[in-house]
Amino acid sequence: MNTLLQHRSIRKYQNKPITKELINRVLEAGTRASTTGNMQVYSIINTTDSEIKKALAPAHFNQPMVTQAPNILTFCADFNRFNKWCNQRKAEPGYDNFLSFITAAIDALLVAQNVTIAAESEGLGICYLGTTTYNAKEIIETLKLPKGVVPITTITVGWPDESPGLTDRLPLGAVVHNNTYCDYTPEMIDKLYKEKESLAENIQFIKENNKKTLAQVFTDVRYKKADNEFFSEKFLNVLKEQGFL
Repeated sequence: MNTLLQHRSIRKYQNKPITKELINRVLEAGTRASTTGNMQVYSIINTTDSEIKKALAPAHFNQPMVTQAPNILTFCADFNRFNKWCNQRKAEPGYDNFLSFITAAIDALLVAQNVTIAAESEGLGICYLGTTTYNAKEIIETLKLPKGVVPITTITVGWPDESPGLTDRLPLGAVVHNNTYCDYTPEMIDKLYKEKESLAENIQFIKENNKKTLAQVFTDVRYKKADNEFFSEKFLNVLKEQGFL
C-alpha cells in the first residue's frame, strides 16, 4: 500500500542497466494481472537497444527519458497471437472488431499497471507516456507490429536519478460515487477543485500560459480540441489498418 501512495513519475534516470533477472521478475508479476477470459490478449515490447530507442523517440515527442531510460516497455493490444492459435486449432476467430480492441486494450492497461507496481516495489522508477496513442502508426512501424497489434501505452523504466514531489490528486469524493452516480453541482465543482486551483505551482502554470483559469490551460494549451480531433482521426485509421474496424 505504501508503494502505491508514494507513486511519482520519474523522468531522469541513472546510467545503470536493469538486470535481465530483475526485469523478468517485474514482467512476470505484470502477467499476473487480471485478463478477460484468461486470454492475455496483449504483448509487451521490451526495448533496450539504443538505436531502436532513438527511432522511437520522435513518436514520443523526443522526451529525453525515452533514450535515457534503460528499458522502454510498450504495451500492446494483441489479438494476432490469439487469432493464430485459434486458426491452428481449427477454430474460427471473430475478433476483427471494436469490442475486441477494447478487450485487448483493457488487458494491456491492466498488465501495464501491474508492471508499474512491481517495478516501484523493486526501487525502480517509471513514467507513463501518453504519446503512445498519438503516434501509434509510427510506433507500429518502428517496432514492426503486425496486423492485429496496436500500441496502447508505454512506460520508461530505470533507476531514479531524481526524487520529485508527489503530484496533487483530487479528493476521494471527486471520483468515488456511492451506489449510483451523483452528478456534480456548480458548488461541488468549486469545492472539489479548490485545493488544486490554489496550489502555487498551478497558479504559476496559469501565469506562464497567460490564462485566467487552470481549466483554460487544459482546454486552450495542453489538450486542445483541434489536437484531440487530429489524433483521434489518426488513431482510428490505425485501428482500421490493424484490422479492428
